[in-house]
Amino acid sequence: MMPCSTSVLRSLAVLLLTGVAGCHAAAPADQQPVTKPEPVATRATAAEPVILGIDTLEADNFALLRGKRVGIVANPASVNRELRSTVDVLHQNQDKGGYQLVALYGPEHGVWGDVYAGDKIENQDDPRTGLPVFSLYGKTRKPTPEMLESIDILLFDLQDIGSRSYTYISTMSVCLEACAENGKQFAVLDRPNPLGGERIEGTMVEEGFYSFISHLDVPYLHGMTMGELAQLERDKLAPDYEGLTVVPMSGWKRSMVWEDTGLKWVPTSPHVPFASSTYAYAATGVIGELMVLSNGVGYTLPFEVVGDTGVDADQLADHMRATPLAIEGVTYRPARFRPFYATHKGEVLGGVQVYLDPRADSLYEVNFLLLDALDAKTQLSEGSKRHGMFDKANGTDDVRLWIEQGKPLAELFAQWRETSERFRETRKPFLLYD
Repeated sequence: MMPCSTSVLRSLAVLLLTGVAGCHAAAPADQQPVTKPEPVATRATAAEPVILGIDTLEADNFALLRGKRVGIVANPASVNRELRSTVDVLHQNQDKGGYQLVALYGPEHGVWGDVYAGDKIENQDDPRTGLPVFSLYGKTRKPTPEMLESIDILLFDLQDIGSRSYTYISTMSVCLEACAENGKQFAVLDRPNPLGGERIEGTMVEEGFYSFISHLDVPYLHGMTMGELAQLERDKLAPDYEGLTVVPMSGWKRSMVWEDTGLKWVPTSPHVPFASSTYAYAATGVIGELMVLSNGVGYTLPFEVVGDTGVDADQLADHMRATPLAIEGVTYRPARFRPFYATHKGEVLGGVQVYLDPRADSLYEVNFLLLDALDAKTQLSEGSKRHGMFDKANGTDDVRLWIEQGKPLAELFAQWRETSERFRETRKPFLLYD
């Protein structure tokens, strides 16, 4: 079911666009090369500016909000094209828009992004606006009826990074569900998927492995925007719910990666400081869950370096370059580094720095090529206490069991590609952009 107001808002976005445009071990021997997948996309032209959902809402004089009490889920990356905070835009335009901004809701890392990953957050008052801030990463992750009591509509304006384990899409899903259960409107102010709209990779989530880092039944890299995911989730969770609106973008195309959008990147969390961090997270984030090797979290290059004690950096780099499963668009440099905190804090590690072309043939597969090169069975054995988190991130224990049994990665990767193509068809009814 498509939100009835999407077409109207899309038209308004087009009108706005017109105005703006004017002004450690070798790989097993039984692994064989696999057929390279088709390139993710050809480069999109950036002749038209990308207009965000918040900009569309403002251009429509906040008509969606008129006469309503408004709450918003936001963080520091919730900004318009001019880098003005969405919270500030809404707070300063209440008289103009004829609405009341009455509450803020904070995801993981908090409304102002100053909380470490995984840390619980308490409810508080916002010192800048005086508004109550309800934590969606504390005692509860789903808004309670009491949290929603004072509002008529909940806006959602978080920048996702395209990987299923990044918790903002999970927060979106539980917010949508809560609004449906409590008779509240829910509106997503849409934003680009920085990995683009065509990259689909990895595992689906199996029963028994759903968690807040695998909450949606989509591949690890899904190629959808937050608004599109909201439509998919509404169809699953509350198909009769008519209170969902997606305030769309204009100018964004599925073939665009972040660098094509002309938008400036605002860190979405402490370890995703740059747009390039979103590609790196997709390539090394899963293996970091074992907390045996370091994937750069705690160092100056989060997710961009991978290493361990006793590793010869030069040999590892040479191996990654020469493996028959080498991925086009991914290159490696020998690296030695000492994390300041987190896994292997204060220890000198040998490893590689991973360089990723935004249109590399695969990102998710990099996790497992690196794990294999660093002796996957040993890594999994030493990280046995974290098997649960590793499996949750993958959405299944099949990946871990496959590696423990020494089966060829090439066959596993081929299975994932088949899964991705099936999902490409499944998602079609929920897409908003070409």
